[in-house]
Amino acid sequence: MQLDDLLVVIKVAEFRSITAAATHLDMQVATASAAVKRVEAQLGSELFVRTTRHLRLSSAGERYLPQCQEALAMLDQAKQSMYQETDSIHGEVRIAVSSDLGRNLALPWIDDIIQQHPKVALRAHISDSNIDFYRDALDMALRYGEPTDANLYGFKICNVPRFLVASPQYVEQYGVPTHPDELSQFSGLFYQLQDILNDTWVFSDGGKHFKAKPKAARSANDGDMVRRWCLAGKGLAVKSGLDIAEDLLAGRLLPLMQDYQIEQGELWLICPSRQSITPAVRLLRDALRERSRGLLMQLVDKSLVPPSVLDL
Repeated sequence: MQLDDLLVVIKVAEFRSITAAATHLDMQVATASAAVKRVEAQLGSELFVRTTRHLRLSSAGERYLPQCQEALAMLDQAKQSMYQETDSIHGEVRIAVSSDLGRNLALPWIDDIIQQHPKVALRAHISDSNIDFYRDALDMALRYGEPTDANLYGFKICNVPRFLVASPQYVEQYGVPTHPDELSQFSGLFYQLQDILNDTWVFSDGGKHFKAKPKAARSANDGDMVRRWCLAGKGLAVKSGLDIAEDLLAGRLLPLMQDYQIEQGELWLICPSRQSITPAVRLLRDALRERSRGLLMQLVDKSLVPPSVLDL
């Protein structure tokens, strides 16, 4: 039985709610629910009585959980004794980052953090492909999108606005699209993940959705390559606002069709288990949240994104 699962069960009992416990523990509701089910399956007994509106301890839960709370308190005290040194941030940090975000933002940010903690070493895995924490020997991954695997633990770092962009030279030569239907006349720069080519872009005007498929000019399985082509005036691209924030602020890329919205994404720091969440992981989580918020605030100040993008 996993100690992490027991901690979730105890918090569910404390809050009388799986949703509230998941929020407190900074995890997905599905992850918390799966933890409760695993513990109950191993015990062969339900710990909670569930109704459509309420959740309370069963008689088995009332007998079992107080003893678990005492045991976990003792383990936590033993764990804390390990971190009584002045500097508890130490060890190797093995992190996977995507190509564009990693090279241009995340790794420089992490380098700055590590410089302040000489006992921390960095091993970076730069790839846009799906990763396997155990095969690739990774502690964490910085990825766009909320984790879909309930066995993983994740921290949301920030919201991620997305833009249709082009370089000033491309706009000067080919003009500016004003409606998604016009995009079929423009050259598209596409991102490909494994066998999936993202060559259809979806826009909305608040009530209606539009699908657009530009002419295929170039595609790559590397987000940084797509950005470089866009900067070189090879076509239009849909990119994460974090990946191109500096280019937008410097005028190297121009946002297009701003009357139409592209679905906002999210940036998450993902770990393979709760046990892998060390002080170094928490340090990076907090620092990445601070750095990304600062960058998004610059986009807000330039009226490139609404202030609501800052809400976690």
